[in-house]
Amino acid sequence: MRVGIVILPEYRWWAAEPLWRMAEEYGFAHAWTYDHLGWRSLVDKPWFDAIPTLTAAAAVTSTIRLGTLVASPNFRHPAHFARELTALDDISDGRITVGVGAGGIGFDTQVLGYAELSPRQRVDRFTEFVELLDQILTRDGTEYSGRYYSAVHAHRAPGCVQLPRLPFVVAANGPRSMRLAVQYGQGWVTTGHQAEDLEAWWRSVAELSLRFADVLAEQGRDPATVDKYLQVDAAPVYSMSSVDNFRDVVGRAAELGFTDVITHWPRAEEPYAGKEATVEEIASEVLPEL
Repeated sequence: MRVGIVILPEYRWWAAEPLWRMAEEYGFAHAWTYDHLGWRSLVDKPWFDAIPTLTAAAAVTSTIRLGTLVASPNFRHPAHFARELTALDDISDGRITVGVGAGGIGFDTQVLGYAELSPRQRVDRFTEFVELLDQILTRDGTEYSGRYYSAVHAHRAPGCVQLPRLPFVVAANGPRSMRLAVQYGQGWVTTGHQAEDLEAWWRSVAELSLRFADVLAEQGRDPATVDKYLQVDAAPVYSMSSVDNFRDVVGRAAELGFTDVITHWPRAEEPYAGKEATVEEIASEVLPEL
């Protein structure tokens, strides 16, 4: 089991830099940040872009993997995003994993004045986004014409450090997105289904894990070739509320076949309210056991 941590892009760099350094020093396998223009209850609070944040993080770390959790088609075009990812992969010397998701409703679309898409339309757009991003990152020249995205002779040069391209971790709860994860993903990530009750949330995670296993079998993909990530703080109880709770969360995720769990750096207030001392305890008591 590998453990990753999300550092929200809300801090000025003088405050954020130590967190990224500590994530590596504490022994987390990967560190992520959100890719939004604004997010939920923090939409009116300070917020920075994911790509410059990860670029800066790459410059102050050397071994930890870094990534987006998750990049959104709401405001990104694959042709430009491919250029950003290629540069980021180069700067980090091949330590980037790109998490991608369908994009929800809310501020990311409202701030741009876009009309709200239906769930089916969002998955249609997501399919084009992943398909085109993959093509640009792996082919010398890409021509593409879709409903949501087009590209005219898009170049990949010089290409990614990681070959044939940097890995995709595809967020998916529904069958169509799961098939997309199986086709293009080196990893799959889920948040489970929203639930007020903790045990109900874990049941939803178990159901989704079984569903993903079925999709892997249907598509003829070896399960050993796909990493399985669980965003554990989608649960109604914050994973780092205590060391014992975190140990329990990791154990339950492992029992369900997940290879990776992703938690969040504690904040002074909700969401993810907690104590940084707990991170240090987990780093010294739990991570070495995994």
